[in-house]
Amino acid sequence: MPSITVVIPALNDAEMLAHSLSDLAAQLRPADEIIVVDNGSTDETAAVAAAHGARVIEEPVRGIWPAASAGYDAATGDIIARLDADSRPPVDWLLHIEAEFVDSPEISVLTGPGIFYDGNAVIAGLGQALYIGGYFWSMEIWLGHPPIFGSNFAMRHEVWQRMRGRVHRGLRAIHDDLDLAIHLDPDQVVRYDERLTVGISARPFSTWRGFGRRLGWAYTTLRMHLPQESPWRRRSARRRWEEEHAEELPGAVA
Repeated sequence: MPSITVVIPALNDAEMLAHSLSDLAAQLRPADEIIVVDNGSTDETAAVAAAHGARVIEEPVRGIWPAASAGYDAATGDIIARLDADSRPPVDWLLHIEAEFVDSPEISVLTGPGIFYDGNAVIAGLGQALYIGGYFWSMEIWLGHPPIFGSNFAMRHEVWQRMRGRVHRGLRAIHDDLDLAIHLDPDQVVRYDERLTVGISARPFSTWRGFGRRLGWAYTTLRMHLPQESPWRRRSARRRWEEEHAEELPGAVA
């Protein structure tokens, strides 16, 4: 069976990180390795991670992408799973991930949605509908395949080895998950599974400023890839790739 590394970037998230690591400790299928990337915390984040048995590495360059990519670089597992410090995975989260990758060898990346577990009901509802739901709907149209949700996804180790030199891993004000999804090759399959859920905090959406900042990151991420990664060019490139590899695709007649 494949080994699994869980990567969690964290910045001053000691309290919520403790809950997330406790949830990981209760998994029906335990993680083979947990890496917490301390992104310059001034609280007890690193101490909490170490106390829960996680491997702690430091990334001084601030930002989710620099921190997450440092964790992916350090991961030793066959599968790299990703959570945020405030994510609350159910007990079967890793078991679900393992089963899908074993049963479906064609999958390169597996992702699912987040469900808000705290915060103002109105803000959480808007975030669930507009941000989470809107993200998966709109970005699948743009990309031509499901997007990746950074708080809840897993990828094969070889996916990161191929992508690590292409993505904009040093940038702070972009969506790391969207940037990764944009750079995937046509042969790398992303599967969206609505049953693969994790709890996420509504903290980022507690203010309109926070909500707007994340929309701004999405806009910046898409804009910086234009016109090369426009929807029509992506679809044209995928059609060409499918035509060139028609005999290799599942269901092809020998």
